[in-house]
Amino acid sequence: MFLPKDPVMLLSVINTYLRDYHSSLEDFSLETNLSAEEIIRQLAIIDYHYDPEQNQFI
Repeated sequence: MFLPKDPVMLLSVINTYLRDYHSSLEDFSLETNLSAEEIIRQLAIIDYHYDPEQNQFI
């Protein structure tokens, strides 16, 4: 799976996948073989953090 390098675009893509297809960031990470830690790090750059209760980056 290709993810955008731009953090704002990444935010949009990840939140869409979390909302529409995955029950958690861990589920997304396991199904796509992408590092949840790397996604968290990239989105922290623009001050977004994963909220497991809402299953999105806010």
